[in-house]
Amino acid sequence: MQQKNKARVGRPTTSSRNTAQVQSLSRGLALLDKIAEAQAGVLLSDLAEQAGLPVSTVHRLLNTLQQQGFIRQETARELWFIGTAGFKVGNAFLASRDFVRQAQPFMQQLVDEVGETSNLSILQDAKAVIIAQLQCREMMRMMVPLGSASPLHASGVGKAILAGLPESERRQQLQGLQLTEITPWTITATAQLQTALTQTAARGWAFDDQEHAVGLRCVAACLYDENGYPLAAISVSGPLARIDDDRAQLLGEKVKATAQAITAFIGGRWP
Repeated sequence: MQQKNKARVGRPTTSSRNTAQVQSLSRGLALLDKIAEAQAGVLLSDLAEQAGLPVSTVHRLLNTLQQQGFIRQETARELWFIGTAGFKVGNAFLASRDFVRQAQPFMQQLVDEVGETSNLSILQDAKAVIIAQLQCREMMRMMVPLGSASPLHASGVGKAILAGLPESERRQQLQGLQLTEITPWTITATAQLQTALTQTAARGWAFDDQEHAVGLRCVAACLYDENGYPLAAISVSGPLARIDDDRAQLLGEKVKATAQAITAFIGGRWP
């Protein structure tokens, strides 16, 4: 009887095995995340240090991930990179991402909070084109059909997108723009537009002060993809009678916060 009891000592239970498996999975996923962040590859020793684990444990986990194709090793430099299976998982997420549909609940919440119409626009053919709209309940409100285009230099969404572009691409866009005067408040000088874009980038939101339509004000901020590249711009628009300077500041911060929330939700990166 004593021999039988002694044979059971140290034998792992089902519960302890499950706990160990969960721990290994958690550690493996954490390592996968760190490898994904290190776009230039990462050494085994650095991974062990970042994870706070013994090198032997990390090496065992890496071998398992490598066998499944989630990571690969460049033997010559002993660096670890994301493998084809990891690439497929990432692509599946990107393919399933519909940022227009995903942005709409955030836009609705914004409309409910501020009581003004919200639009979502993209850059297309050097114009800001509206692809989604949620209207407020006010009698005086912005109403334009989907597909309507606004000039980049004279709209909040246009300036938000321009300010979010990489410098070389922004310069290229500006070179092709005709700064046509639409209202007495439209920016028609390149230097003035550059200043507005610098201000936009610094505060995280753009301002259209009757530049596209007399009596209409608009604030806008960008949504960004996983590379920090502007996908679109979300905006709130309303009449000058309801949006004075103080409220424009408040709306700008709310639109910025909404854009940040959408960017995070779709897996983007705020620059």
